Amino acid sequence: MPESKPSRLHVKGTILGFKRGRRNTYHHTNLLQIEGCNDNKEANFYLGKKVAFIYRAQATKAGSKFRCVWGKVTRSHGSNGVVRAKFAKNLSPTAIGSSIRVMLYPSSV
Repeated sequence: MPESKPSRLHVKGTILGFKRGRRNTYHHTNLLQIEGCNDNKEANFYLGKKVAFIYRAQATKAGSKFRCVWGKVTRSHGSNGVVRAKFAKNLSPTAIGSSIRVMLYPSSV
């Protein structure tokens, strides 16, 4: 049997900020830009996919300084490939501009 190459199960992305209007900010919904996702049709592929925000904390918990907040892509936002996501805990404003991982599961193909 031929050796299989390791496959990457995630795509990188960036946290752009919170969903907002002119005056109100909605902290329960985040806007994400996914690498290689530049229009609405490409964004529709990522709907329902899991999202991981991994960050480093000062204190060690469970033998690691890394923590993870999981979320899910809920819908697209606009026509330029930006998507909306909701996380288990609202993300901190200091997370804006940070990188995230968009997992390629669960698959709807």
